[in-house]
Amino acid sequence: MTDPFSPLQLGPITMPNRFIRSGANEMMAHDCMPTRSLLEFHRRLAAGGVGMTTLAYIAVSRDGRTFESQGVMSRDSMPHYRAVTDAAHAEGGRISAQITHAGSFVQHKQLSTRRAMSASGGLDQLGAMMGRFFQHEMTTADMAQVRDEFVAAAKLAREAGFDAVEIHMGHGYLLNQFISPLSNRRKDAYGGTAENRVRFPAEVAAAVKEAVGADMAVLAKINLYDSARGGATVEDAVITAKVLEAAGVDMLVLSGGRNIESPWAIFNSPLPLDDMQALQPGLKSRLQFAMLKALTPRSLRFSEYYFLDAARQVRAAVRCGLGYVGGVISAPAARKIVEEGFDAVVLARALVHDPALINRFREDPQYRSACDACNRCVAAMYTPSGTHCPKTGNALRAEWNRIPAGA
Repeated sequence: MTDPFSPLQLGPITMPNRFIRSGANEMMAHDCMPTRSLLEFHRRLAAGGVGMTTLAYIAVSRDGRTFESQGVMSRDSMPHYRAVTDAAHAEGGRISAQITHAGSFVQHKQLSTRRAMSASGGLDQLGAMMGRFFQHEMTTADMAQVRDEFVAAAKLAREAGFDAVEIHMGHGYLLNQFISPLSNRRKDAYGGTAENRVRFPAEVAAAVKEAVGADMAVLAKINLYDSARGGATVEDAVITAKVLEAAGVDMLVLSGGRNIESPWAIFNSPLPLDDMQALQPGLKSRLQFAMLKALTPRSLRFSEYYFLDAARQVRAAVRCGLGYVGGVISAPAARKIVEEGFDAVVLARALVHDPALINRFREDPQYRSACDACNRCVAAMYTPSGTHCPKTGNALRAEWNRIPAGA
């Protein structure tokens, strides 16, 4: 298959083309509920031609939030998410719910427990800045509870009209805290080897697949590598991919990097750290961004296909669907990814720059996005308008009121 505009059968659903908007945090939830801005954000992407848009970063429980206002999939929020899916479907697109649990990657004080959960105990790097110095090593009972929360969130997503769920297992969130040796120091069956470290994430994936797989596509986002000393490698990612394929996932979305140790690796270009720090005043923010600035490689420069060599190793090892993330900003690049054997082309920043990008690719086989990977959209995420491209001025009006059910 060489045409990214050909339909894609993904589990029980058919996508109209092979372009997926990556699950990148919109910061357009308020009081843990989706907003009108979030609805319009995804409606524009569907109208712009993307085969499936991913509504990012929905927590499976209130304790699973990273941010205080982050969306939570619940019985109360489900009808409001239904309005978002209805809007995407009206434009002819498919829509996926990225469901996640932060584990110890928590940036608020509203936990119901004294300590945040993680694969292992010890110092809580983020919590220490808020007076929460240690984290809790999850027991098997904790794992069963979180597994059931992912299943419940997937079932509610199905009820809300989503076509797919993407389980976030990358970038340093809870399930990645099990997969990565940077945070998993367990001595039991859930720690040690790469096979053991992916055991709990695979149990979550299998349970979600059993619960909703007949009606929804089930995806998992994983790291190809952590890009940090002592972190997971591409050899680990091959093992992770094989185990998750056996668990029944329909597609793996291949990313990389960790939010604390190596966020630049996610983007393959420097982050606008001064801009980000200015939008988040306070001692905690200054310390966090000073550390990131010191650790960011000075030689870092954006390039197309920056995950491709590692992604090829996973492609050679598994037969399940693979979505390629990383540096696709032109129509020829999208064709190359499909020609390489990847099932879908997954984009984020180029679609923030221009939500109609996929239609432009269809109209002009040589079209190239003007997105220059400056990453100012990452800083803009923390403004009242949420994620947008400051260079194109395409920010949505901040409408934080909840969407009326059925709107």
